[in-house]
Amino acid sequence: MTVRATKRSAGLLLYRHTDEGLEVLLGHMGGPLWAKKDAGAWTVPKGEYDPDEPAWEAARREFREELGLAPPEGTAVPLGEVAQKNGKIVTAWAVEADPDLSGFSPGTFPLEWPPRSGRMREFPELDRVEWLGLDRARELIIAAQTAFLDRLAEHSA
Repeated sequence: MTVRATKRSAGLLLYRHTDEGLEVLLGHMGGPLWAKKDAGAWTVPKGEYDPDEPAWEAARREFREELGLAPPEGTAVPLGEVAQKNGKIVTAWAVEADPDLSGFSPGTFPLEWPPRSGRMREFPELDRVEWLGLDRARELIIAAQTAFLDRLAEHSA
């Protein structure tokens, strides 16, 4: 029996305080499988990393790769880990920041599309990012990642 290593991802959950309350920056997953989905198709900007890379460094690297923006400076609030339905373990930190999103330029990934066509196409990792209030974010984010929103809300209370 082959034992597969658990995949791990790390990411940064940016937040800001507005007149409407606390908002978080989430990304909508790119590619044709997510194009027409909204609920459950939004995520903390994150990505996989190897066991020899520190999770914090991976989170900052992945932020740059996923958004094409420099990761923000500032105090990082550890939000811990969650296990997603697919078995992936995600570690996240919250950072208070309000970056200029006009430079949003997502990384891409290759995918055979249409399936079994033999044609490879490039798709954005995230096709858009948006500031969302916590209630709306809870409706849209990957189910397991709602724990990050709850932990951030507790920290900000």
